[in-house]
Amino acid sequence: MERENYISDEQVVKRANAAVKLAIDKKKITETPIVIYDRKAKTICHLNSDGTQTVVSTRKTVGRYSERVKK
Repeated sequence: MERENYISDEQVVKRANAAVKLAIDKKKITETPIVIYDRKAKTICHLNSDGTQTVVSTRKTVGRYSERVKK
């Protein structure tokens, strides 16, 4: 397969973003909770169709793996 047959990186990113948007829209229509990561609170939440959030889990470790192993 020649290099000319590949799609560009911009097209890959555009298609990935469109796929995620479609998946989120489908979950909203079927009223299925969407799993999100809240960066400020560092928690994993379910985002319900009515806009409420339910905390599922919190961040268990802090720091990189290599930093934790050295201790």
